[in-house]
Amino acid sequence: MSVAMAAGSRLQLHGERQSGQDVRTQNVTAVSAVANIVKSSLGPVGLDKMLVDDIGDVTVTNDGATILKLLEIEHPAAKILVELAELQDAEVGDGTTSVVILAAEFLKRANELVRNKLHPTNIINGFRQAMRESCKFINRELAISTENIDNESLLNAAKTSMSSKIVGVEGDFFAQLVVDSIRAVKSVDEITERVRYPVKAVSVLKAHGKSARESRLLDGYALNLSRAAQGMPRRVVNAKIACLDMNLQKARLMMGVQVLVTDPAELEKIRARELDITKERIQKILASGANVVLTTKGIDDMALKYFVEAGVLAIRRVEKDDLKRIARATGATIVVTLADMEGNETFDPACLGTAAEVLEERISDDSITMIRGCESTKAVTLLLRGANDYMLDEMDRSIHDSLCVVKRVLESNSVVPGGGCVETALSVHLESFASNLGSKEQLAIREFANALLVLPKTLAVNAAKDATELVAALRSAHYQAQNDATGESKDLAHQGLDLIQGKIRDNFKAGVLEPSLSKTKMIQFATEAAITILRIDDLIRLDPNPEAEQ
Repeated sequence: MSVAMAAGSRLQLHGERQSGQDVRTQNVTAVSAVANIVKSSLGPVGLDKMLVDDIGDVTVTNDGATILKLLEIEHPAAKILVELAELQDAEVGDGTTSVVILAAEFLKRANELVRNKLHPTNIINGFRQAMRESCKFINRELAISTENIDNESLLNAAKTSMSSKIVGVEGDFFAQLVVDSIRAVKSVDEITERVRYPVKAVSVLKAHGKSARESRLLDGYALNLSRAAQGMPRRVVNAKIACLDMNLQKARLMMGVQVLVTDPAELEKIRARELDITKERIQKILASGANVVLTTKGIDDMALKYFVEAGVLAIRRVEKDDLKRIARATGATIVVTLADMEGNETFDPACLGTAAEVLEERISDDSITMIRGCESTKAVTLLLRGANDYMLDEMDRSIHDSLCVVKRVLESNSVVPGGGCVETALSVHLESFASNLGSKEQLAIREFANALLVLPKTLAVNAAKDATELVAALRSAHYQAQNDATGESKDLAHQGLDLIQGKIRDNFKAGVLEPSLSKTKMIQFATEAAITILRIDDLIRLDPNPEAEQ
């Protein structure tokens, strides 16, 4: 007995421990609180959120991933939802709000089952089974192949993605811009021969003034920067582009290096040599044949003089991300240092990229630099116009989501009807699937099926419609479609919500389309996140160590 007590005293924790049902309830409460923040922003009639950070910067958005990123969430379980939204944003680009709402609902239902004495392992197995069956059903029954994809399907997918955003009012106009821009950057991998549509090859530039409809597509990669000196040429044809990530300012001694000089004449020599080092570097770059120089760092006045004399267009303080994209598009290599293996300084002409022309244009109150006719991949720029910064930032986020959606449709070659169609069809299918199982997992799959209905319900509530009536009508239509042996009700399989009229309709014919990948990833990510949090049955918070603080 005394040994056990001694062992117990050694294992005492400096902190608090919660276990069992208390932890699960706390996790579900935290996750639900996060989901409730973004719930009202779901769908084409969702509302926006205004977020003000600690220094007063304002963001107005209804993009789920952006909202959660800006919320400084401390609860460890709720942080999983933030990562989940970011993952959906990176993988698909759209559906970030849906995935968070769905994960929270799965967790809420699972917690109820645990309270009703069902073991978490059975629930996890049931959820995994339901997830696999859902993905199979989407690909088998709901996905509509777009092998010979027509422009209309792409425009509809882009419009559906924009419908809930600030640019939704001008959906037709912006959908056309998005489809044109993503098709313009089409590239084929030489090794695998796969067709790729890199979203990063579409540069988005924001300029104040005029209306949103004045936005346009520019041929070439645009930089929101002008040439470093007025004496430089405005236009360079057959550009040889040097991409540098180094300073072209007067060379200074490294930090911590001290030179003791006894003769003042020597000091002048050191100063002259500092100037000569930069001059020699510039001459090496120019000798390689470069006639356009882009650098992420600074170029001082003395260095600019050499570029102006050589008739070279130089741009300083280029964003690193922009430089990487330009290097990829023009076939250039970013040079960090001129040092070679022998310890000398050289600039290899093979590091230069090529473009048909580089020129400076004036847009709004600013000058921009356009790089056209890139060698490796075609680059285009979307120039967005709008009234203020908040509007332009939200337009940028909306356009990015739509670009990702169109890319996914083109790469996966399949779409599904939107407006709650997929979730309701899955809910009806999983209920009949669960009835065929004779194990405890049946209960978990039933709850999974009911949880999926949270999305059509939320869509209807946000549109100020009767959610109960609409979801019941939707379930009835999908039940008929799935259980009709004659095949007469097959058309009902595409029924979804019309949130403007407040009724159900064929969303495929209405042009409400989403990439099928978006739905399968959403269900997979939401299930995995719910399972991750459901596994937790112990929470130990350690107090700060008083000895360490001293």
